[in-house]
Amino acid sequence: MKPGGRSLAVCAALTFGASVAGAEEPARIQADRPGVSNSTSTVPPGALQIEGGVDYSRSRVSGGPDERQFVLGAMLRAGLTDRLEVRLDGAPLVRLRGAENDTGFGDPTLGVKYRFLDSPEGSWWPSLGLLPFVKLPVARSPIGSERVDFGLTALASVDLPWQLGLEANVGLVAIGQSNRDAFLLQEAVSAALSRQIGERWSTYVEVFYASPAERGAHDIVGLDAGIQFFLTPRVALDASAETSFGGPGPDYAFRAGVSVRLGR
Repeated sequence: MKPGGRSLAVCAALTFGASVAGAEEPARIQADRPGVSNSTSTVPPGALQIEGGVDYSRSRVSGGPDERQFVLGAMLRAGLTDRLEVRLDGAPLVRLRGAENDTGFGDPTLGVKYRFLDSPEGSWWPSLGLLPFVKLPVARSPIGSERVDFGLTALASVDLPWQLGLEANVGLVAIGQSNRDAFLLQEAVSAALSRQIGERWSTYVEVFYASPAERGAHDIVGLDAGIQFFLTPRVALDASAETSFGGPGPDYAFRAGVSVRLGR
């Protein structure tokens, strides 16, 4: 073989090897479960991400039996561009037990996540995004409110030293009230601090606040913590526990689920 041909063959082999290595090592999945806060990360264009799990909660009700709720939830996220994704979040099964008993499906929520600013390399400046959404009143009462809600959440994600990360959300939600022409504006704030442990584990702790969802109710202040295990770069398992210190939030809740990315 001529020297020029040998060089071309070597370059082709190296290029092929690099492409194969890149194909064998896809970017690690970034899931928005199991916590309350959403990151600014979006699903790669052309990929579909499925995030699902089970949620069990128990709440004390003044003057009545405790309310227990079992939810089978699922969210579909589809990447449109490097910065834009669409998502459909819902609950195919809700089992409610307490003062009222019912079994059915929950209200679906349609949203769009857009990351409009990336964090500069090596900088503590956050990446920023927006998440507008609308909840469709499909489920019957008492599982659903039978009224439409819509809102906008501002997202911020920061990479910190020591393999720490911070996700912060600030949102406004217009919640439909019993008067079908009236809405109540709810403020929601959350912040989650996470830490990578080795190549496969990640833990987080989170605080969240929400103003009343209906007139005459109380604010919600809560805390949750959880762990993720990355089975493969495309598959993550999770578990978490939550409690609230006031308002209509659950006294305790437990979640467990799995997230899978298909495609890219």
